[in-house]
Amino acid sequence: MEIREVTAADWAAIWPFQQKIVAAGETYTYPRDLDEDRAREMWMLRAPGHTVVAVDETGAVLGTAKMNPNHMGGASHIASASFMVAPEHGGRGVGRALGEYVLRWARAEGYRAMQFNAVVETNTRAVALWRSLGFEVLGTLPEGFLHPEKGYVGLHIMHRKL
Repeated sequence: MEIREVTAADWAAIWPFQQKIVAAGETYTYPRDLDEDRAREMWMLRAPGHTVVAVDETGAVLGTAKMNPNHMGGASHIASASFMVAPEHGGRGVGRALGEYVLRWARAEGYRAMQFNAVVETNTRAVALWRSLGFEVLGTLPEGFLHPEKGYVGLHIMHRKL
């Protein structure tokens, strides 16, 4: 697996699985009916943000991550990131590889920490992955997310010093 900077041509591979993940409404706070133009604008970041794809030996896109300052001004030294792995490639280490890449990128860019603002508590695979990469849950917003099957569940704020 290789992780490389995203190109405009990669969007055609990202959008189908991103649309499926967002429409499912289980893990992202994005509107479930997010249209393609808005999704592209939100995901394909320009500096100081950065977007990458994980690809296999054939060049097929397995997953993607975007990273950026969590806030502006006096809080711009804290990074944030978002990740999506194509469902058919889940469980193969793509998320971990993207997570490790994002942490290296943030350190190299001079960030002091990384914060995830809204990790759905029922997304147990993601929570376990982030914990294994050194993140801790700073707090949970009770009933902060309306899950389509489980009802109102918490949103974790996760943090890791770099």
